[in-house]
Amino acid sequence: MNRKSQEQDSSDAKSPVPVDELSKQIIEQLQEDGRRSYAAIGKAVGLSEAAVRQRVQRLLDSGMVQIVGVTDPLQLGFLRQAMIGVNVSGDAQLVADALAEIPEIEYVVLTAGSFDLLVEVVCRDDEQLLEVINRRIRSLDAVTGTETFVYLKLRKQTYAWGTR
Repeated sequence: MNRKSQEQDSSDAKSPVPVDELSKQIIEQLQEDGRRSYAAIGKAVGLSEAAVRQRVQRLLDSGMVQIVGVTDPLQLGFLRQAMIGVNVSGDAQLVADALAEIPEIEYVVLTAGSFDLLVEVVCRDDEQLLEVINRRIRSLDAVTGTETFVYLKLRKQTYAWGTR
């Protein structure tokens, strides 16, 4: 699967999928363990394996759910992670689109508050981080300023927030 197909923009959702209580329970099962079998999920939520498979496929097709392998960047040799606050003049959505094309940027969100955008970067080292900030982010015409928050230690990262 290529990088572009793994990215998700909630404004590009394919088609809305009704999220009833059973679908929420299935999502929660997948958040706990994305490799859990359809049979095990079915047993937990009271559906057949085929019914779970069909519901999961609809959730995947709609873009509501992605099932991916989450890695530890440090173990893969990416020694520097940072969150960068970005201020822009003009249309922040256009800048967000441009930033989303930079391979080292893993996360782009438009915000309200001190920054127009927040971007998360994963880099090999400080030299690559400097190159991304200086030559790729700050070089965009509409970028008026940045503030970088270097990660010293990751204490918690979870993808199991449930469906509330």
